[in-house]
Amino acid sequence: MSRTAIVSAMHEELRALLPGLERAQRVELAGRTFHLGEMHGRPVVLVLSGIGKVAAATTATLLLHSFDAARVVFTGAAGGIGPGVRVGDVVLARTLLQHDMDASPLFPRFEVPLTGRSQFATDPALSDALRAAALHCLNEAAERIGSAHLVDFGIDSALLHEGLIVSGDRFVSTAAESDALRALLPQALAVEMEGAALAQVCADFGRPFAVLRVISDRADDSAHVDFGRFIAEVASVYTREIVGAWLGGAAA
Repeated sequence: MSRTAIVSAMHEELRALLPGLERAQRVELAGRTFHLGEMHGRPVVLVLSGIGKVAAATTATLLLHSFDAARVVFTGAAGGIGPGVRVGDVVLARTLLQHDMDASPLFPRFEVPLTGRSQFATDPALSDALRAAALHCLNEAAERIGSAHLVDFGIDSALLHEGLIVSGDRFVSTAAESDALRALLPQALAVEMEGAALAQVCADFGRPFAVLRVISDRADDSAHVDFGRFIAEVASVYTREIVGAWLGGAAA
């Protein structure tokens, strides 16, 4: 049976997933710890990506080349920049783009040189399966995360959004930066630092991938001050529950 790779952006998310790993083995490679085993009877490899596009690309390459992962799912937090994308919402990427890629005038802005493309599409079937799992978990958010935590973070009726996620090697945390991104990329829903790099590597290898992000802040001057607590109490719980629901009901 083919192995699924699940990549976490944060230590807290990886720690939330590890208790569900059976027949666990650890492999150390290129400064990373890869956790092999089974979840819901399915072979998986779990790993922390590291932060930024280079770290994500290195991790993805190792997963596909050294562990022969058949599919890759990336989870983590992101800043919301699209209209109506709020803290506590979940964004499922359908396409990804590097917002800091600019080789103009040799190539159009955002286009990855020598590829003829700026956006990389996620796998439709894999993303659809994660969509179903995410909706199931969001409908039970109060039970899974706890009503008190939702109130503490101002989360009310968390929603699932689908579309463009943009990545870049800088942490977007001011209104000016968010406004600039919205002006350049009005379809973007969320901004983070790894997804589009992983997408490019998976495209090179011809392997299906998906990217799922929990919105931790609005990527502006009102960015949530207790990011670590949000990751531990909300984002990592979403990750664990959505991945579990997906693997538990996914086709082989």
